[in-house]
Amino acid sequence: MAVLLESLPLQERVLVWKLASPEGDGEVLLEVSDSVRETLIETMGQDELVAAMEDLPADEVAELAPDLPHDVVSEVLESRDEEEREQIRSTLSYKEGTIGTVMDYELLSIRADVACEVVLRYLRRFEKLPEHTDKIFVVDEGNVLQGVLKIRKLLVSDPDDLVSDVMARNVVKFHPDDDAEEAAQAFEKYDLITAPVVDEQQHLIGRLTVDEMLDVIREGSEADMLNMAGLKDEEDLFAPVIDSVKNRWAWLAVNLFTALVASRVIGLFEGSIEKIVALAALMPIVAGIGGNSGNQTITMIVRALAIGQISNTQATHLLKKEIGVALVNGLIWGSVMGIISFVLYHSIGLGVVMVAAMTLNLVLAATVGVLIPVTMERLGKDPALGSSVLITAVTDSGGFFIFLGLASIFLMH
Repeated sequence: MAVLLESLPLQERVLVWKLASPEGDGEVLLEVSDSVRETLIETMGQDELVAAMEDLPADEVAELAPDLPHDVVSEVLESRDEEEREQIRSTLSYKEGTIGTVMDYELLSIRADVACEVVLRYLRRFEKLPEHTDKIFVVDEGNVLQGVLKIRKLLVSDPDDLVSDVMARNVVKFHPDDDAEEAAQAFEKYDLITAPVVDEQQHLIGRLTVDEMLDVIREGSEADMLNMAGLKDEEDLFAPVIDSVKNRWAWLAVNLFTALVASRVIGLFEGSIEKIVALAALMPIVAGIGGNSGNQTITMIVRALAIGQISNTQATHLLKKEIGVALVNGLIWGSVMGIISFVLYHSIGLGVVMVAAMTLNLVLAATVGVLIPVTMERLGKDPALGSSVLITAVTDSGGFFIFLGLASIFLMH
């Protein structure tokens, strides 16, 4: 249903949403993108929204709460028991992007001093286990986490064995204020399905599940793609024209300014271009290959920063490596273009300038491709923010200046 709604133009989406069965409305609202969710909520009355929240667990209500009208949230809270109200309020109190906003409160816990047979009888009391249950959390009488008992270990253990003898004590655990993206990386690294969330005193307060972590990874990847393209927010494909304009105008303005700078760089060398017309035909090649190389470098660095593969302290080493790659590629492909330039224009000097200009612009692209995301990271910004726009601006202006400057120095006699 969510996929269908996201693929429909606005008017048809609203029509289908009104005709659809109200059962499962809350689940659909959870699944659609943020921008589509806004349009659906705008079409729903207060009673409809409250009804949609009825069958959702506390953690999912808390996930939707920031998008709901205040009156709806208040009514939903009143309809819940005290424990669920506290869970929802607790989730809403955490900063966006932290584990506290995505943790699940539905979990199983046992004591360490009971036998495995007792645990099995305890599990049989449930009609169904919480989703993604691969382990049971072991706590003491004060609800302090002691370890975990994996279901597969429980099933093959002697029924008379104590939980304390078969449980795992070395546990990957998280705090509610930890970064959700870092937790998602840990899930990937350690192949986790669930993991406990504890407070400062090690009290068990919730768990993380693999489905939430996959959502975090997906949303992070989508945000990086949007930021690299200079888009401010996730955009509904069928949003009104004015909304799309508002989302895109900022970096288009930046791009217009950088293009103006590039045009003025070309204007500095109008005399050279008038005398050697071939320069006008060749200079886009220098700028273009620089932009492509810069985007390759910046994509690698942004990805490495996003998954925690590198830190700012390794920037110098990476910069040296990328400059080395740029020098080799510049000499190889610059030589290819140098030969082509000589064949086309019968000028050895023009061929040599082409080699030098392409090599230098690739070095510039590599340098900026490392420095832009690393600097953004140090400033506390998303390293992907506008990176594609910035790298293209630098390599265009720099490529034109290097190529036309070298041509003016060595060919204008």
